[in-house]
Amino acid sequence: MEVKIRLQRAGKSSKGRYNYRIVAISRTKARDSKHLEIIGYYDAAKNPAIISVDQEKLDKWIKNGAQMSSTVKSLVKKADKAIQA
Repeated sequence: MEVKIRLQRAGKSSKGRYNYRIVAISRTKARDSKHLEIIGYYDAAKNPAIISVDQEKLDKWIKNGAQMSSTVKSLVKKADKAIQA
């Protein structure tokens, strides 16, 4: 089973903005299908946007061969920069 780390829409905040989970999910599943594990979340409705990633879970999935989507890759980079700053 090929695993992808990508965003899953979780809920709707005010003004029609959505909150997202960063999840490990089978590549063939639809966006809102059952996930294997929640790795973090992303809330763009807040100012500044909130990005939370459990680095241990992320490293575990990458070590097991999971691929990150381009969006998740950029969010993880932003989260790392915020931690280092």
